[in-house]
Amino acid sequence: MSSILCFGEALIDFHAQPQGGAGQPPAFVPFAGGAPANVAVAAARLGAQARFAGMLARDMFGDFLLKSLTDLGVGTDDVARTDEARTALAFVAHDDKGDRSFSFYRPPAADLLFRPEHFRNEAFDDLAVFHVCSNSLTEAAIAATTVEGMRRARAAGALVSFDMNLRPALWPKGEDQLPRLWETLSEADVIKLSAEEFAVLHEGAGSDEAVLKRLWEGHARLLLVTDGAEPMRWFTRTASGVIKGYRVDAVDTTAAGDAFVGGLLARLASEGVTLDKLDALVADGDRLSDLIRFAAACGAITATHKGSFTAIPDQAEVKAFMEKHA
Repeated sequence: MSSILCFGEALIDFHAQPQGGAGQPPAFVPFAGGAPANVAVAAARLGAQARFAGMLARDMFGDFLLKSLTDLGVGTDDVARTDEARTALAFVAHDDKGDRSFSFYRPPAADLLFRPEHFRNEAFDDLAVFHVCSNSLTEAAIAATTVEGMRRARAAGALVSFDMNLRPALWPKGEDQLPRLWETLSEADVIKLSAEEFAVLHEGAGSDEAVLKRLWEGHARLLLVTDGAEPMRWFTRTASGVIKGYRVDAVDTTAAGDAFVGGLLARLASEGVTLDKLDALVADGDRLSDLIRFAAACGAITATHKGSFTAIPDQAEVKAFMEKHA
């Protein structure tokens, strides 16, 4: 089976817990996380052959991340280790709707130290999909590594996926994010944005039509725009549409978007949608709609549980959820 390789950061999400009583200090519990690592876990939980590539620190949290990935069936042959920096940390608070806010401790962090020479030569063999997000674009060297990985994957015949997953707090203060975002967008075949991220791209392009025109000038064939529980929008070079999502009582939305992407990529891989078959998929409205609804179910289920890796459903849970909400 061809594999899905997710590249970028793995970090520790410290989730806030309800306070035990008046005068008690806030408590935070560590969970394994990081957007591309979450995607790898989601794909593996759904039966795909998923691997993670990134730099982990040689510290207690790096060990915890490596074990968590392995325990959930994610291949870790493409993980490198370093003593030069520690694991990135994110402290996560939630409002009464399950929406989260982050306080990051990064940089410095181990994940930013991965370089092109750390990719194994075999990493791109028999590869179905190569996936990245924008958290590996926040510094010039790791951004260049990300783009090189995308280009090497394409040269090997793999689909290239990009979930923007934009976290402005991770970028140097005052730095214009758009040049690196657009460079990376131009290298991706499948792109997932939130409604807020789609709006960010308007700053550099203007209207929806201008954003789409610029995207289609690159390699993009499919754009998905999610908006929480609101209907999702999809765009191809020749068509567009809207698909209703699932309304759930959200507890924690931290990894919901990553589970959506993991579900999408797992289905693409399982159906053998290679680079030369992507156009046929996006031209088939019923098939595309079914795939997006499956991905949305993965995201919706994840939002009903706390944590990152630990919140992501398996195939049986997704099947039961979709049957219940048919």
